[in-house]
Amino acid sequence: MHTQVAINHTKTEIIQLLLQLGLTSGGSFAIWRKPKSNTVEIVLNETAEAIKVDLNLENLEPGFIVHPFADQADKKAYFIKANKYFAFELDKQLASDELPEWAKVQLSNQETLSPEEIRELLINQTLISKVKTSKLSEDKTHFIQLVQEGIKAIQHNTLEKVVPARTKTISIPADFNLSCTLLSLMDSYPNAFINFFHLPHVGTWIGASPETLIETKGDIFTTMSLAGTQKATGDNPLKSVAWTQKEIEEQALVSRYIVSCFKKIRLREYEEHGPKTVLAGNLLHLRSDFKINMQETGFPELGSIMLGLLHPTSAVCGMPRREAHDFLQEFEGFDRSFFSGFIGPVNIQGSTSIYVNLRTATLHDNEATLYAGAGVTEDSDPEKEWEETELKCDIIGKFIQKPSV
Repeated sequence: MHTQVAINHTKTEIIQLLLQLGLTSGGSFAIWRKPKSNTVEIVLNETAEAIKVDLNLENLEPGFIVHPFADQADKKAYFIKANKYFAFELDKQLASDELPEWAKVQLSNQETLSPEEIRELLINQTLISKVKTSKLSEDKTHFIQLVQEGIKAIQHNTLEKVVPARTKTISIPADFNLSCTLLSLMDSYPNAFINFFHLPHVGTWIGASPETLIETKGDIFTTMSLAGTQKATGDNPLKSVAWTQKEIEEQALVSRYIVSCFKKIRLREYEEHGPKTVLAGNLLHLRSDFKINMQETGFPELGSIMLGLLHPTSAVCGMPRREAHDFLQEFEGFDRSFFSGFIGPVNIQGSTSIYVNLRTATLHDNEATLYAGAGVTEDSDPEKEWEETELKCDIIGKFIQKPSV
């Protein structure tokens, strides 16, 4: 009787195998690693047709949720149901016989694909993605005018803050290695939510988000306010940082909005910690953390309630929310798609973790479109806001463009 020898795989090989499983299944899948975690997880649903669900998180089956920036007419989100699930620790070697049974069965009928073949498969599957950017969204002059319009609206007291966005399209190099890119993001951004998700006929995205929208684990609910941006410089950027009044006020606006949501639902018992300076890639931000015991406060469905109240946050849209949203719809000039929407695992291993989809790119037709926004207040300098979006685009862009190791 022939027995198969167990082969120890490197972490690059395991991620390549997971990508092969996803891309050859014909269905939807997501791969991610949470902030400050060493665990890589995948969910896979082999059906090609996109599933949409209501935003009742507590009642959803395990899976991965994907919601665009703009509200959908049907008020639903895309959902990758965890028909198949697998997790592994990055710091441990994994033998081929430790893969789950479903993975072994699927891979037994296939040759192991090389990084080049995975790239080819990826490109072929993203040719049909719907990317609705426009020449306007790439144009610096348009973005500068957008910021100027925002400042004008703030001076006229129509808005307190607005967050215009733009895109930047780069080519995917011939030696692009998706598994190496994902691992490089994980190594470089330990405090970010590293993610890759593929919805056939809808979109393929890669990102490293620094911002948790909502998280529930057991009885505990958490959220954060993250705003204010500057480049990390020097040997100890966290110690040497100095924040301007503009940046402090920008972050305080986001915190006040979260507190106003608590008041709206008459929730009075919450913990607030911060603001403190945090490092996200090569950028520094100001962050405050909020924590609530859902059992003690009598809000078992706080995750879904706060998701509805918080999205889109003032950190990605502006204040007041409706007026800022209307301003962006009128002047921004492109469809943000999933950028500044929300994504994340739902009811997996006893927790739900939803992140704002920032520092992200969509992959399509041999190209990657990067997305970035900048918080505009009365004191904003349009040129500096453009530079901020360049830095944000670079967080993902440099990993897509650098040759694989």
